[in-house]
Amino acid sequence: MSKILLIEDDKNIAAYIHKGLREASHTVDLSHNGKDGLFMATTEHYDALIIDRMLPELDGLTILKTLRGSGNMVPALILSALGEVDDRVAGLRAGGDDYLTKPFAFSELLARVEVLLRRNANSAISGAAPTELVAGELKLNLLTRKVQRGDQEIDLQPREFRLLEYMMRHKGQIITRTMLLEHVWDYHFDPQTNVIDVHISRLRSKIDKGHTNQIIRTIRGAGYTIEETF
Repeated sequence: MSKILLIEDDKNIAAYIHKGLREASHTVDLSHNGKDGLFMATTEHYDALIIDRMLPELDGLTILKTLRGSGNMVPALILSALGEVDDRVAGLRAGGDDYLTKPFAFSELLARVEVLLRRNANSAISGAAPTELVAGELKLNLLTRKVQRGDQEIDLQPREFRLLEYMMRHKGQIITRTMLLEHVWDYHFDPQTNVIDVHISRLRSKIDKGHTNQIIRTIRGAGYTIEETF
């Protein structure tokens, strides 16, 4: 049995979801506004959250950003009538783990919640996810989104941060341009495009400029790699 927090201001939808989850043997707490929902999420332990995007007093994306900013990584499913690609991307980037557009079938919602619960259970078994990535003297904090090389803090744009994060998660490996396009840009561009080279050049100028040891290396004809330097 899992404990789930549902934050939904539409009382009919909330009752529908609440009933279904209880019938599926889950314990469910319910809030009808964002302010109370955030308070409950930060003062109680939950295995998963279901959060409507548009809420009175505090919207769903603000709730997620606040939770993630404080280090609370409980899995969250966003519900919303906004179903365009940009809307879904904004929800996921705010800290949502999944995004379900209204109207929806309860069977799909339940399946998605169960996936989040399994993922959370597997993470607990394997240990907490790292909050910091390290490559030699380069450190990237996933919670504060700060990057440092030695004592120097490095200011990165969101795309640069995401690019560096992906590369550091795969340090020591050869990372191809296609891998970066698919996982950092989320698109299948022509691998010959120079967008990767431009961003790598900018990132390298911030990470490696003035240092003898180069952390970001180009592997001719293959791609890039992150090296441990000390």
